[in-house]
This record gives sequence, structure tokens and C-alpha cells, in this order.
Amino acid sequence: MISYLKSRDGFSEINQWKSGCWIRVTDPTAEELALLKERFAVPLDFIHDAEDVEERPRVDHEDNWMLVFLRVPTKSTDEDGETVFSTAPLAILIRDDVFITVAYFNNEVLDDFIQWSKRRRMNAVKSYDLLLSLMLSTSVWYLKYLKQMNTMMNAAEDRLDKKMDNDELMRMMGLGKFLIYFITSLKGNATVLARVKMRLRSLPHNEDLLEDVEIETQQALDTAVIYSNILDRQQEAYSSVIGNNLNRIMKTLTVVTILLMIPTVIAGYYGMNVPNGMETKWMGFPFAVAISVVLMAIVYFFIRNSKFFK
Repeated sequence: MISYLKSRDGFSEINQWKSGCWIRVTDPTAEELALLKERFAVPLDFIHDAEDVEERPRVDHEDNWMLVFLRVPTKSTDEDGETVFSTAPLAILIRDDVFITVAYFNNEVLDDFIQWSKRRRMNAVKSYDLLLSLMLSTSVWYLKYLKQMNTMMNAAEDRLDKKMDNDELMRMMGLGKFLIYFITSLKGNATVLARVKMRLRSLPHNEDLLEDVEIETQQALDTAVIYSNILDRQQEAYSSVIGNNLNRIMKTLTVVTILLMIPTVIAGYYGMNVPNGMETKWMGFPFAVAISVVLMAIVYFFIRNSKFFK
């Protein structure tokens, strides 16, 4: 789908392309790509790269086009109803008065930016300022999703404090994977921003907006790294707790096994088909039981006071 958006008190859709408008392309068909190629001479190989969910952030130049790939955050729900965070590529093409974005994957960044532009009543946004605004919106959404992840981490931690549960541990492992995706993508976006900044030195742009993008991108990256480190420490702590609990269980089972071996040995001794002096006496069985109880008591108190089992 191709939409044409003009900045008049915020970005609003118009019927056809006009100079300086934003061409928003979402999951384009072959006919729509052919139209873009014929009318604006866009490099289709670059647009096709946006179909690859693993496409890395980068900046290229081709035929006077400035070609930018960003990684934008995404959120979805899997078949089990669990929230899944990830990142997806967003292609941005700029040449003279033509500004094009191409997205093959759903994300909240662009729709939210359009609504935000209407609230701020943005007018006459230049191409490079629009690029910076989209990069700023991307970083803001990373921070929003990171806050949601932190809430999920705290909730999982509270549940694990009450009861060790495999599902909660797997959920925390999943959050760790999402954080790695975010950190990798934010590092790539920061590299893209550095290259864009070098390009903008000789071009008109909003310096304050560029500074805001740098601050928000670095803040999102720092936040993701901090949350990832916290999650790693939590997982290490829970692994230690699980290991300690297992050690306690094994010690208890070892003590029970040792104690149960005593009556087994005595019963086996007196149960052998050889003379032992007790086979014809009525007190043979009570005597064997008494010896077992006494020896078990002695061994129990010895184990209880032994440093090895503490």
C-alpha cells in the first residue's frame, strides 16, 4: 500500500504525490514497486532488502539517493498469548524533495509518529528533519518497550520469590533474548546516526532535533544494557538458589539412605541361614529391632553434628 502524507498541522493523507510530501509504503505489491520505479527511479534492490527481517542498519548512497536502514522495535503476541518483542527493518529513501519509507513488518512507530505530529501541529517538515524525527520516535518506542519489559521482569521476580517455576524461568530467558535483540539493533542505529550526522554537516537541519536523537538513542541503549545485566544477575542468583535447594535435597536423601541401610544390614545378618544364637529364642526379633533403632539413633546424632552434612 502506498500513502502520500503532507505536513499541514501534522501529517495527513492526500490523494496524490506533491513535492516535499512523505511517501509511506507498507508491504508493497509488485505493481506498487513498479510504480515507484517508474515515477521516482527508486533502487528496487534496496527496497527488496527490507523484506529480510535480519537486515542490518546501514547507510548507502546510490544515484543521488540517500538510503537508510533502521531497526525499529516491534511487539506481538504468540499462539500461547505471550508478549513477544523483536525488531524489524525500516527502509528510508531520500533524494531532493522525495522522501520514502518502506516497511514490510508491522510496527507502532510510524502510526504513533503521525498522531504525534498532529498533536504538535507540525508544518513544512524538511526531509532530513523528518528522518531525524523518525529516528527519535524509534528510540522513544525502544524506551517504551523496555519499560514494559522491566515490568514483566519485576512481575516474574515476584512470582519466583514465592515459588520456583519453570515457566517463569523460561519467560525470563525469553526477556533476555529480547533484550539482546534490542541492544544489537540500537547499536546499529547509533552507527547509522553517526554517519547521518556526518552527512548533515553540509545540509540544512535542526541541530536541536539531532541532539535529541543522540540523547534518546544513547539512553535507550544504556537502558537495554542495564536491564540485560540485571536479568543476567537474576538468572545467576536463581541458578544458585536452585543449586542450593538441590544440594539440600541430596543431603536429606543421603541421610535417609544411610539410616535405612542399618536395619537392612541387621535384618540381613540375622536372616542368614546360619547359626547365630538367636534363631531359637523368642526375643530374637525384638532384639534385632532394638539394635537397629539404637544404631540408627547413634548414626543420626553423629550425622547431625557432622560438619559434612551441615
